Amino acid sequence: MERDLSQLRIDPARRERKGPGRRFLIPFLLAVALAIAVILVIVFSKRAPDAETATVREAGGAQTAVLNASGYVTPRRRATVSAKVTGKIRDVFIDEGMRVDAGQVLARLDDVDAVAALRAAEAEKSVAVATLEELRVQLVNARRVFERNKDLRGRDLVSQESLDNAETSVASYDAQMTLAGERINAAERSVGIARQNVDNCVVRAPFAGIVVSKDAQPGEMVSPISAGGGFTRTGIATIVDMASLEVEVDVNESYIARVAPAQRVEAVLDAYPDWRIPAKVRTVIPTADRQKATVKVRISFDALDPRILPDMGVKVSFLEGAADTAAAASVLVPREAVRSDGDRRYAFVVKDGRVERRAVTTGRERGSDIEVVAGLRRGEEVVVRSGRELQDGARVSLKKK
Repeated sequence: MERDLSQLRIDPARRERKGPGRRFLIPFLLAVALAIAVILVIVFSKRAPDAETATVREAGGAQTAVLNASGYVTPRRRATVSAKVTGKIRDVFIDEGMRVDAGQVLARLDDVDAVAALRAAEAEKSVAVATLEELRVQLVNARRVFERNKDLRGRDLVSQESLDNAETSVASYDAQMTLAGERINAAERSVGIARQNVDNCVVRAPFAGIVVSKDAQPGEMVSPISAGGGFTRTGIATIVDMASLEVEVDVNESYIARVAPAQRVEAVLDAYPDWRIPAKVRTVIPTADRQKATVKVRISFDALDPRILPDMGVKVSFLEGAADTAAAASVLVPREAVRSDGDRRYAFVVKDGRVERRAVTTGRERGSDIEVVAGLRRGEEVVVRSGRELQDGARVSLKKK
């Protein structure tokens, strides 16, 4: 059986019973949403705002380079050690890379001839001393003879000639003793020279350093003047004082006005291109090379390192300005970290999760950074930007830049 759906109707009584409930639902939902919004505002207002921070860093490394040059690491004290005399090497006690102290024995030469000469000089001195003793005995006897003849002459028992001969003998022996004393002094000088020649066969280090080159072996001849032809060595070893390492560069004379003593320098070794070494100008050699049109500049490292070796290639950047107290105390921060309040400038420094408003004195701008010459110290954290306005002492949630 089919039913006619067109005759279906909604009971008006039921429609009137549902109407009031629907009218109260919408205001209720609005009230709930408002309460949630109030709660969120309260919660977020008590939450510490996010703050992006940056570390205050030293300004020295960011100085502008006014001149670039290249050179080599050179020691102020380097010595090729040789013997003072010509001789054959008997022993060598060093090797490359060995550290030696001042006065340490490096090598010995064959000293047979020198020792023999010393013994001969000592023998000559002994003869001179013995001769002096003999003359002293003869002088005593001559004086006794003179006194005897003088007494006899007073009694007219001897001639005047005998007395004169006795007196002459005393004077002669006295003069011979003086001569013997001088011969002893000469013999002592000869012994000293012979002993020095023996000591010259011992080659010692003139200063403390590192042996960088061993140039001779036992059995070879060595001479300071290369006597004996091409088979004679002139040096035994080369020693470098590693504490005296510095950089030597040639600067074109057209740019030498940009270089000054004590000027800050940044050095980079060719062997370590990512290692920037702080240094400063030690001296500008006051003369120019007319052929190359350059002036020699010597640069000292602030601190030495075992990785720095003699004759290494190095590139240097001469930084703007000389080293002074103000430049050493300046630091760099991002420009956004410095805020303005009229003509006063300040920054927020983060300590223990809270910010401290601090007045600062600024210098020049360097790219995206600004130099602060007073008010901040290297290593401190400053707020670059934050989620909302900050007040002195406010707590912040840190976010590193």
